[in-house]
Amino acid sequence: MKILDKYLLKKYFITFFFTIILLIPIAVAIDVSEKTDKFLRHENLSIYEIIKDYYVNFVIFYTNMFMPLALFIAVILFTSKIASNTEIIAINSGGISFSRIVKIYIFGALIVFLISFYTNHFIVPSANKKFEAFQEKYLRHTKQTKHSVNNVNLQLNENGDYIYIKAFNFKSNSGTYFSYEHFDGLKLKYKITGRRISYNKKDGIFTLKDYKKRHLLKENDIIEKGKTLDTIFNFKPSDLIYIDYLAKEMNSTKLYQHIKKSEKRGVKNLNTYKVELYKRSSIPVSSFILTIIAFSLAQKKKRGGAGINLALGIALMFVYVFFMKIAEVLGASATSNPLFMVWLPNIIFGILAIYLYFNAKK
Repeated sequence: MKILDKYLLKKYFITFFFTIILLIPIAVAIDVSEKTDKFLRHENLSIYEIIKDYYVNFVIFYTNMFMPLALFIAVILFTSKIASNTEIIAINSGGISFSRIVKIYIFGALIVFLISFYTNHFIVPSANKKFEAFQEKYLRHTKQTKHSVNNVNLQLNENGDYIYIKAFNFKSNSGTYFSYEHFDGLKLKYKITGRRISYNKKDGIFTLKDYKKRHLLKENDIIEKGKTLDTIFNFKPSDLIYIDYLAKEMNSTKLYQHIKKSEKRGVKNLNTYKVELYKRSSIPVSSFILTIIAFSLAQKKKRGGAGINLALGIALMFVYVFFMKIAEVLGASATSNPLFMVWLPNIIFGILAIYLYFNAKK
């Protein structure tokens, strides 16, 4: 690695981490001022618990959220500074091309990408789970957890096993008007119904009350009735619930498996889960795009110094964040393509980055 590479990368990361260090304490201070009265309502809640269970995960969550913004601001700041000191002109005069300088920035963006990619897929979901659990216990007046579902239709496997439950309560692990149907191709082989169904966590057994089991044969059907039937089905009560925030609490491996399993079971709209999965990759990729845009804007010495570059950069950053949030909302709708919508902001700003790069190269 050449001296120039070390010099620019050192500037790149020092400014980046300095920007993160500036942003996070501001976010923490604002949150503390808003949450202090809520913390004080719980006499048994210690400062240690608040820091360990809430603010540690708060910092992880918001560091990951602010990373693209911090990177963008950092590149604009230190590039504007070396441009105003005519260092870029000196570098070019030394025979080092514009493209060669950009490669150094891209290498820095690659390191940020790898860190962001890993944290997005595996560390942030775990932090979100603890963060949500703390808020659920101490900060929210209304519970976000869904305690019951109604009119659930679920396909259990590809062989043709279906269940229907009119209502299921997750507190009592019981439901009403249950139906289980087993198909062989398009032909219904047998059906089990029960007025009530309950689930035992210890042994994983379902108990049906006032059940009826009907085998459909060629000539005569066989009907079995009874008060109680203990049996096993290929699902758990957790498979019946689909809440948006649960996607943020699963690491990407579990989230992907959950999506595939749910698709096989006939769950219709999983776009919220898919948006969360795709977003975890699209945000790290923005490190390359935002680095190129920031460098292209700031590499030329301007009147007003870094102020103009910073103002223009922040404006572009807010446009990017706005596009990203709109794309997430639209991607979660049942009729949209979540993969395309999540990547749309990167596509648009990627085209902008290419244009600014070649324009600056001239």
